[in-house]
Amino acid sequence: MTPAIIFTFLGFALLRMPLAFALGLASLVGLYIGGMDFAVLPQRMMHSVNSFPLMAIPLFMLAGELMVAAGILQRLVDFANSLIGRVHGGLAHVAIVAGMVLAAVSGAAVASASALGSSLVPSMRQQYDTGYSSAVVASAANLGAIIPPSNAMIVYALMAGSSVSVGGLFMAGVVPGVILAVGFMGLASFIAMRRGYPLAGGEIGLKHVLVQTWRALPILLMPIVVVGGIVAGAFTPTEGAAIAVVYALLIGFFVTRQLRLSDLPKAMFNAAVTAAMVGALIAFASTMTFAFTIDLIPMQLTSWIQGVTSDPLMFLLLVMALLIGVGMFIESNAAYIMLVPLLAPIALAYGIDPLLFGFLFVMNLVVGMMTPPVGVLLFVMCGISNLSLNELMKSAWPFIAFQYVVLIACIAFPGIVTWLPRALGY
Repeated sequence: MTPAIIFTFLGFALLRMPLAFALGLASLVGLYIGGMDFAVLPQRMMHSVNSFPLMAIPLFMLAGELMVAAGILQRLVDFANSLIGRVHGGLAHVAIVAGMVLAAVSGAAVASASALGSSLVPSMRQQYDTGYSSAVVASAANLGAIIPPSNAMIVYALMAGSSVSVGGLFMAGVVPGVILAVGFMGLASFIAMRRGYPLAGGEIGLKHVLVQTWRALPILLMPIVVVGGIVAGAFTPTEGAAIAVVYALLIGFFVTRQLRLSDLPKAMFNAAVTAAMVGALIAFASTMTFAFTIDLIPMQLTSWIQGVTSDPLMFLLLVMALLIGVGMFIESNAAYIMLVPLLAPIALAYGIDPLLFGFLFVMNLVVGMMTPPVGVLLFVMCGISNLSLNELMKSAWPFIAFQYVVLIACIAFPGIVTWLPRALGY
């Protein structure tokens, strides 16, 4: 049954069928060959999406859509610009800081890329080449899946079960997210100096910084309220996501005053479409995971891997190498849904910290969003900037390489990931 499922899925995927439907049809073929009742398919699909924690994803997406419609980007850009000053790659720094704050609002890399790209690339083009501008924005947007709240981490925690908490994964991403942001800024400055780009940004003045901080304060408080409440145990991630939606509405209607009732249907539609894609993947993949379990694939895979190596570090490196290849060819949500139920229990059997394994799993696939041939962020930025993929990759590869350097550092020094969540009791 399992070989039939795998080959059917790969065949439909190569024919460019949407992955959710490829998963569903492959599962149907597996059920047929296994002589199982087709009623299992809708039952498993319904059971997999009938989840209270899963509701956090559409709510966080809606909160991000509302914040963007509320006109927060200009305030974030002004705030970041007041902190950066006149430096080499100053506008790139502004994009990265704005992306870092937006990541703590939207939780989604693609939404951040669309918002940042359409707003910042036109002004960045006036001082930098288009490839550099687009690569910087794509890298800044990629922080959306690392810095909490992160939709990717919610999906991982849902698929991993009780071994890891959403709040713990959120906190695991804080320190690496800051390291990534600071590293992106250093890399942007280095490239700007090498290419002779002019100084950009305004002079830093205490009064100006205070004014812009005050204007951006309601936006900056949102992740503190939402993520802080989740970490403190005041509410669940789903309740926190609902609070984020209410918070975004209040900011849009009463602070920036740019949100209109007419903006709500579009925001809800965009959030619903994206959430439906994730939900369809989870629903169809759940049947495939069920078929794998019937075939005892998790047990066989565990035995095979433990026969190959008994070293936890070697297992971790093998998984990371696998995920690099997976991230290049498979959409990240589909990869979480197919691989987490198989690999997370094996990591536990090796005694690997579930928070460390979960974060490394997520970050590896997040970097995959910037690697061809299926790097979704690259295609978003190519669409915004009218660049070819080859042109964008010439500027993007240093930022991709740096993300892998941070990934390796997290493997070598696990405290980078685990220190903060452990200090908070996770």
